[in-house]
Amino acid sequence: MDACALAQVAIYFLNLKTLGRATGSSAVSAAAYRAGERIRDERTGRTYDHSGRQGVLHKEIMLPNQFAAEKMSWAKDRGNLWNTADNAEVRKDARVAREYLVSLPPELSPQARINLVKGFSRELVERYRFALDIAIHAPRDYPGSDPRNFHAHLLATTREVTRTGLGAKTALEWSDTHRRQAGLGPAVGELLYVREHWAMAANAALEQEHVNARIDHRTLKAQGIDREPKPHIPHAAFEMERRGHRSVVAERIRADYQARVEARLQRAAQQEQALAAPKSFVARAKEFAHRLLQYRQPQTEQPAKESIRRGLSAGQAREVQPKSREGVERESAQSRVQYRQPQKEAHSKRPQDPAIESALRWKAKYGNAQHKSPDEMAMESALRWKAKYDQAQHKSPDELAMESALRWKAKYGQDVAKVQAKDRTHEREQTELIPSSASRTRGRDFDLSL
Repeated sequence: MDACALAQVAIYFLNLKTLGRATGSSAVSAAAYRAGERIRDERTGRTYDHSGRQGVLHKEIMLPNQFAAEKMSWAKDRGNLWNTADNAEVRKDARVAREYLVSLPPELSPQARINLVKGFSRELVERYRFALDIAIHAPRDYPGSDPRNFHAHLLATTREVTRTGLGAKTALEWSDTHRRQAGLGPAVGELLYVREHWAMAANAALEQEHVNARIDHRTLKAQGIDREPKPHIPHAAFEMERRGHRSVVAERIRADYQARVEARLQRAAQQEQALAAPKSFVARAKEFAHRLLQYRQPQTEQPAKESIRRGLSAGQAREVQPKSREGVERESAQSRVQYRQPQKEAHSKRPQDPAIESALRWKAKYGNAQHKSPDEMAMESALRWKAKYDQAQHKSPDELAMESALRWKAKYGQDVAKVQAKDRTHEREQTELIPSSASRTRGRDFDLSL
């Protein structure tokens, strides 16, 4: 790949991760690997030897400026610093270190990259007052590696630096509740701050080197770029493929990415086609109707579909028809029937009057569907009402009680003879117990508790 192909391709990458005992991570091991040194872990007794590592372009330990005049030998020794950080934690799931991994613009010169990392690191150290172990790495020299992969590891302690050792946890490690009590925002705001300031620092370095390329920490959507973000292949899968082995994880990630790209292209093609061919009024009305039906209630879905389908078949939206004079008169007659009689007169009506009024209201609402006159319809309604209620007026209380008992027996399967026997027994008891002055009412006292 020539220099022209590598120009103007600055890429933004910043990753923040934690190292702790809960995940089995060792801050001593991480520091030894990133610096290419041999360090012994005093807590576990293990020795991590990465002194043969190649490609470490720059390494140093940065402390807050307030200790610039101090000797601080304990903190400037890499092995002593990270063993102190490990021994300062007592919890079995303690977080010992944080790491900022940043990609350095390949357009910058080697010294410009070092200056960029040191300037950004100084800002972090003064903000959080921790110790920062800096290691700048060159791209790996093996098949499949990217020759532009200049990057820096910034390994930070989770506790503030003092003259004699590590003190309290930094504000970056506080819970949101603790931060809120101290007047600080949520912890996620710190990540957003770091991401934005790395982009600002890198762009300032590019501008000083007279490079037109720029990086942006915002999402593609926020930048107005309509494309799928590039997939991230995990390190383990990348190493497997680099060594000639097949990685199912990497293949699945690439397949999912390709599917998203194709789906985006199809959506773009459909949108272009829709814009190229303007829709007719009927088509737009149909689309609106379909969207409207998605929010309608289930019980009104079918009538709405039928109504819209009838309107669309005629090539235009359904219009509301004005009421005819006959319809207005029917509604007026219905209102007069309902409200012209005072409520106190309702009890003085004949039995036929409610039936006639009901028939008139039914006719005013549904029309003369059966082609009958109002008198015929009123008569039919009156006959139905009479057949149901008038017959009861010609029966004695004993007959009504017997009918009720028979209905009760038909419902619960009791024998009629048993009902009649209880009836006779009850009559005899009432004859003996009730005075003659009350004998006229004993026929109404039936015991229906069969």
